[in-house]
Amino acid sequence: MTQRRLAERLDWEEAKLSDVVRGKGGVTEVEVALLLGLCGVTPDETRRLLTLYRETREKGFLQFNDEDGVPNQLRTLIAQEQVATKIFVWAMNLVPGLLQIPPYSFEVVQAVPTIDPEQVVEIVAARESRRSIFHRSREFTFYVHEQALRFQVGSRELMIAQLQDLLRMSIRPYISVRVIPLSIGVHAGLAGSFTKLGFEKFEPVVFVETHNLNLFLEDKGSIAVYDEVLKALDAQALDEEQSKELITSLLT
Repeated sequence: MTQRRLAERLDWEEAKLSDVVRGKGGVTEVEVALLLGLCGVTPDETRRLLTLYRETREKGFLQFNDEDGVPNQLRTLIAQEQVATKIFVWAMNLVPGLLQIPPYSFEVVQAVPTIDPEQVVEIVAARESRRSIFHRSREFTFYVHEQALRFQVGSRELMIAQLQDLLRMSIRPYISVRVIPLSIGVHAGLAGSFTKLGFEKFEPVVFVETHNLNLFLEDKGSIAVYDEVLKALDAQALDEEQSKELITSLLT
């Protein structure tokens, strides 16, 4: 059946069916069931698709790790980063994951007690692969607390290498690194680190990380809250040149 014929059989406007096909919603669960029935979808597939429909009504996506300790949420985050056009990161305690060099990332990953030591190398490699998304076709803004830059991970030599790499990355015109100085005291990001991903064809998503599960928020209310946090951090952060000067001072 053509889309027009299908819309006629359902007694829908063709535009409504077009919105459904394109994933824009606008239908009830009963209407989805009618559409699937008219298309001759099998009962098992109908149940699967209706379950997916109900999930789209939720305000967020909660994802747990596999029992083997490999973080599913890292794979999901990587997949979303690859199609994002604008990425905003707030990092309160550590250098942002996208900007971590492998030795730094190794020290961070192996310190997590819930990760199997045999999986450390695999996870570090997955984190390193994330850096492939850095390209002038995207925009990256990193807000980093000064304590994250002063907090020693591994040896002094490792920290020097990490900070030097951070300076090199900040030179790229599509990467902005802004430091929240210790001197301001309390700040807008006290609730914890997060990442906001903006897309060309989809609504934005906020990623919040924990030890064994992560949350992907996409409802407008949550996005608005995190936008306010980013706005406040932008006002509290040093500008790009001041941030580079602070990072340079830590090297000496």
